[in-house]
Amino acid sequence: MDVGVIGVGTMGRNHVRVYSELKSVDSVAVFDVNRKAAEEIGGRHGANVYGSVEELLSHVDATSICVPTQHHAGIAEKAFAARCAVLIEKPICATSDEAKELVKKAPDGITVGVGHIERFNPIVGEIKKIVEQPLYVEMKRHNPASARVKGSTVVEDLMIHDIDILQNILFKTIPCDIFTVGNADVCSVLMKCGRIPVALSASRKSSKKIRLFYIEQEEFTIEGDFMTQEITIYRKPGRYQVEDERYVQENIIEKVMVNKLEPLKLELATFVECAMSGRPFPITPGQAIRNLEVCETIRSGFC
Repeated sequence: MDVGVIGVGTMGRNHVRVYSELKSVDSVAVFDVNRKAAEEIGGRHGANVYGSVEELLSHVDATSICVPTQHHAGIAEKAFAARCAVLIEKPICATSDEAKELVKKAPDGITVGVGHIERFNPIVGEIKKIVEQPLYVEMKRHNPASARVKGSTVVEDLMIHDIDILQNILFKTIPCDIFTVGNADVCSVLMKCGRIPVALSASRKSSKKIRLFYIEQEEFTIEGDFMTQEITIYRKPGRYQVEDERYVQENIIEKVMVNKLEPLKLELATFVECAMSGRPFPITPGQAIRNLEVCETIRSGFC
């Protein structure tokens, strides 16, 4: 299959690299308004560089759209006109209303997916298998400031990953009430999903990169790191006692075996497979729109 990458910023460059490594990909095409950047990344990975979006689309069967969010809809419409399978980087569009209008224009029979990459992190599959009846959920996603992020708040930039996991892995059918404190760069959210408290935080002002989750169930507590792809389970203490006026407890601690993989490689391999077979991508436009609607609700509570 011949695939394209439109936009070669930080994420687009990674798409070019990974596509060039996939056996299911015959050729990679690249376009960016910055021709020099496109030629540099194209030369590095053996990709063909084209002078316009339309020219690229005439040479590929599927494409990633990695341009700034405000341009997603316009580029996706051109891909739809070319009947090209599309993977749109998150968030799907600048607003949920724009995304709903875009989806109406998608032709039948092509794969349209959205790149919520964290869903392809191997530990998410493990969370899905382990967690059944959560009593409390907490997720933290903090980052140093990044010059590459423009035109979006920390909610669409970072927190949206955890929103996607909450809505599509942990609480598929449970509506959540949302309470927000924050601004465009630092945000804390308390949700009530049914009777379950959920705490989310995200920051672009941190001096440390953090990607953590913590979940309590009646029988155990599970915590993990999305970056290191490590999960630890703490079972109920087997013994409580007081020694020398100090409270002591013994826990059963389990390290979960995780098959560590690069999430982007799994995501793009899945996209190519879906495009070749014509089946839906795991993260559908409908799911992406619901994620964006939650982001908009959170933003409405900014200080």
